[in-house]
Amino acid sequence: MSGEYRSRVERKQAAKQTKQKKAKTKKGTAWLKTVAIAILFIIAIVAVGGVAAFAYFVKDAPPLDEAKIKDPLSSIVYDMNGKKVAELGGYKRTYISYKDVPKVLEDAVLATEDARFYEHHGIDVVRLAGAVVANIKEGFGAEGGSTITQQVVKMTFLSREKTLKRKAQEAWLALQLEQKYSKHEILEMYLNKIYYSDGIYGVARAAEYYFGKTNLKELTLPEAALLAGMPQSPNRYNPYDHPEAAKKRRDTVLSLMAKHGFISEEEAEKAKQVPIQSMLAERKKPQSSVPYDAFIDEVIKEVTDKANVNVFEDGLKIYTTLDQDAQAYVEKLLNSDKYFTNKKDLQSGIAVVDTKTGAIRALGGGRNHDHVEFGFNYAIKPVGQPGSAIKPILDYGPAIEYLKWSTAHILVDEPYTYSDGTPIRNAGGGYMGPITLRTALAKSRNIPALKTFQAVGKERAMEFANRLGMGFSEVYEPYAIGGVSNYVSPLQMAGAYTAFGNNGIYTKPYAVTKIVFPDGTEMDLQPKPKRVMHDYTAYMITDVLKTVIRSGTGVLANVPGLELAGKTGTTNYGEDGAKFGLQRDDVPDSWIVGYTPNYTAAIWVGFSKRSSTAKLSIEEQKIPKYLLKNLMSHIDDGSGSFKQPESVVKLPIKKGTNPPKLAGKYTPESEITYELFVRGTEPTETANDVPEELPAVKGLTAVYDQAANAISVSWSYDEQTDETIFEVRVKDGQGQTNTITTKDRSITISNPTPGWTYTIAVYAKDGERMSKPAIASVHVPGEPDNNPVPPQSPGDADQGNGAPNGNNNGQDNGNGQGNGDQTNGNENQGGQGNTGGQNGGNSNGQDDGNHGETGTDNGQPNGNNGQTNGTTGSTSSGRPATPASPPVKNGNGAGANAGSRQ
Repeated sequence: MSGEYRSRVERKQAAKQTKQKKAKTKKGTAWLKTVAIAILFIIAIVAVGGVAAFAYFVKDAPPLDEAKIKDPLSSIVYDMNGKKVAELGGYKRTYISYKDVPKVLEDAVLATEDARFYEHHGIDVVRLAGAVVANIKEGFGAEGGSTITQQVVKMTFLSREKTLKRKAQEAWLALQLEQKYSKHEILEMYLNKIYYSDGIYGVARAAEYYFGKTNLKELTLPEAALLAGMPQSPNRYNPYDHPEAAKKRRDTVLSLMAKHGFISEEEAEKAKQVPIQSMLAERKKPQSSVPYDAFIDEVIKEVTDKANVNVFEDGLKIYTTLDQDAQAYVEKLLNSDKYFTNKKDLQSGIAVVDTKTGAIRALGGGRNHDHVEFGFNYAIKPVGQPGSAIKPILDYGPAIEYLKWSTAHILVDEPYTYSDGTPIRNAGGGYMGPITLRTALAKSRNIPALKTFQAVGKERAMEFANRLGMGFSEVYEPYAIGGVSNYVSPLQMAGAYTAFGNNGIYTKPYAVTKIVFPDGTEMDLQPKPKRVMHDYTAYMITDVLKTVIRSGTGVLANVPGLELAGKTGTTNYGEDGAKFGLQRDDVPDSWIVGYTPNYTAAIWVGFSKRSSTAKLSIEEQKIPKYLLKNLMSHIDDGSGSFKQPESVVKLPIKKGTNPPKLAGKYTPESEITYELFVRGTEPTETANDVPEELPAVKGLTAVYDQAANAISVSWSYDEQTDETIFEVRVKDGQGQTNTITTKDRSITISNPTPGWTYTIAVYAKDGERMSKPAIASVHVPGEPDNNPVPPQSPGDADQGNGAPNGNNNGQDNGNGQGNGDQTNGNENQGGQGNTGGQNGGNSNGQDDGNHGETGTDNGQPNGNNGQTNGTTGSTSSGRPATPASPPVKNGNGAGANAGSRQ
């Protein structure tokens, strides 16, 4: 029973479970159907919406104008004021038909741009999906999503804006183009339209320009691959300027050709072994009359790089930053023989940029380029190492930015080595010892520059430099003095320096503000400004670089009345000089970068090629300075100034103090320098200086004029300034002193008392500084009418108590009382004698044995320790003069009489 029971129970449970499973399956199936219906409904809505959107976008598409396909439109270039400068287009081109295209070139183009070109009808959904996968697997740029047909439409009819509307119109017109033209005709259009850098359009002209081949049938596999790869980024893959990038792109094309079965893997690998340089013909300079071609060259580069358009065929209006007056003057300077010598291969490049905006105002592409269109542009191409012009960028700028060094920061110029033990030298040799940052940069000392670079650290130095557009991938210690491995261009250097002149704001230099397409669509090409350093860094570097121009290595470029800052730089051959039979210190490059609040200009002078004569003489090294002086004098009106920000403090510092100390109240002006500090880091300690004594007046005379009944007092003074005054102390016959202050070098004492002797002491004063007195006496003839002076025995002119050791303290009470002196117990008698004053009241007198002559008065007017010598003149009567000492300011003093016996 139990087994049967169990089987029944089990049967019931099994039946129950089967019913539950069927119910669940039924519910699951219903849910899936619901989801599927919802998805189909959404797809339908999206499809309807997509069709509607597509119809809306393409309703405004331009017509498929055959004239535009066959006849390219020229572009017009405008200057900064909207005035037409040039028209680009209509140049001779070698037009080819499909039958002229070799199979190897067609295969290379199809493998790169559109492998399913002969299978689609203008839009290739399969290729679009494949391009996404290829870019993920092989890297960006491996394949593009647009078909060749779409690219022809884009280059011919549409603007380059990346919007759904433009993509929809592109697809619509591509379908129409495929209906109207054959595949061979479309491919022919494409090959005749594409841009190949250096102003070259069309594959036929490109083959002639790069390989010297006028017959496309002669193209080799690696040559065809290079031409097929360049259109993606013509300037970037220019094999003359960027051979490494060109090779990488060529090899990518070869790999794509093998992938799509156009060539074998073995053929691809063999072609990849061909060096780029071995494929190229000598770079040619086509003839043309395009004005300002150095500037236009930069315009074409910017437009093609940023907008990917054909400036010679797309009918653009190109608005630029060109200042035609500045451009014409730059070209005049470069082609003048006033500064340049006729040395073989001597060349120069100039870039002028608006300091505030980064707008390029003029570009001097080289000397004697009048009959050459788009030759090597020395203004925008890398031309040489920057030399010491790099120091603000890699050394001192970062030191102020990160370490908050002041311009008074002390660096020791001394024998030194790089970290690996290699000695470093200053240009010209020698050492200056401890010097300020300002002096180190103004005098372009190499050793302090290296020490600064080391203190900052190469990582922060590179970070700072790259924010200024230098593009360093690595930096080493020799970079600190300009020994960079990668050459720099004048435009690059000018752009970097604008940030110093623009309060720390950097804008990448640009020549094009906007372009307008034939359909009226505008594209703004102006880069955005960005802060790359603190305002204190920019201002403090600028202030030091003003010193460079006014009294440092750039003094020959100084323009009086113009706020001009700048830095010079020279390079030398080093060990490479031996290759050309030159010395290691021979100079191939000379630079100056200068800027005002309005303009920044970088000027390079060097050689187009290295040779045994490619070295600059001392005079030729000065050429950039002369050019900058003339250029800035012409283009800058002197308006504007570099405003000191709140983050900077300017303070008077005593020279030679380390750490810097504030100049004291008595620090001589010649020992004061004004330096800049980041607010919050300024010094608080003051130099402890004592007042400097001024030179005494000369030629003091006092003469009584009986007819005028007046005493005329006069003197001379060679050191008089606007701040100099004279303090005249007149002591009368009763010992009373009257003080007169004047800027003149004479006074008159009217109605003097007959019979009195007047003593005059004259001091020169300048602020707190004071000279020793010059003293003269004069006797007025006659007897006094009132209060006659009682007769005095010799030596009794001053009343006081003598002391055997000559020490006695007294006060000048204005009544002729003073300190007597006895030497060895004997009273010294005489007329005007030698009076010696010391703050301690010590005085020794000696009989000089002369009769009727005044002696020497020694005193310290302020009561300070010291010896003051002044010679009094003889009295008019020949009698002993009344002795007098200028009163001590605090009333305390000591004196002694030792004079002539009578």
